[in-house]
Amino acid sequence: MAFLAGRPEPVLVLTETAGSAGCDLLARRFEAAGYSVTFPRPERGERGVMVVSRLATVPGGQVADHLPHRAVQVIVETDEGPVSIVGLYVPARDATAVKTARKRTFLEACRRGLPTAAGRHEVVIGDFNILEPDHQPACRFFQRFEYDFYTWLGTVRYRDAFRVLHPEAAEYSWVGRTGDGYRYDHAHVTHGLVPVLRGCSYVHEVRTGPERLTDHSALSVSLCLQPTVPLPVTDPMRDADAVPALF
Repeated sequence: MAFLAGRPEPVLVLTETAGSAGCDLLARRFEAAGYSVTFPRPERGERGVMVVSRLATVPGGQVADHLPHRAVQVIVETDEGPVSIVGLYVPARDATAVKTARKRTFLEACRRGLPTAAGRHEVVIGDFNILEPDHQPACRFFQRFEYDFYTWLGTVRYRDAFRVLHPEAAEYSWVGRTGDGYRYDHAHVTHGLVPVLRGCSYVHEVRTGPERLTDHSALSVSLCLQPTVPLPVTDPMRDADAVPALF
């Protein structure tokens, strides 16, 4: 909570959230501090997405009809019109047919439900659990349908924000036990947002720092847009110790 409250980004997208005491505490504390919190609570054993915003948000509608809590959409108002933000947490898989089908079905649902890019300002950000097709090092484990989702985003006029600004960089958001790195976490923006894209970088301290808050690096995206409906938020850490967690 302290790390999130101290970040400069006005909209925070949290992936791999759960119906847990910890996630419930985050949601309650940020809501009590005046933030807009969107958290379709996943069922037991599932994971999803939470959006915590210092800007007023309105629901953006269902993105995926399969595992909908893994694709959470909100809309914020800016001086350039509404911007849709979709937080995406694509299921991981192993070599089993069940988990492979689960991931394939979710990606197919996202193809049907993601907002079309034409004439709209859209950001799709989160843990995609996929790699770009020419990722280095290459990974034989990934199948064609996973690479195809990344490619499909380009065909419907989304751009990989990191690659727009860092076309040749080799940077990774997750590192395995063998030391090989993988860029699993992505932000894609529609063509209309590319001219106002000012930054896209990985925040490695949450993964590599002494506290190791997560095994993934965070991803920060900066757009030159002026929000029009900021919220009068306070510090969610204030009196946090006095708020009991619910177990």
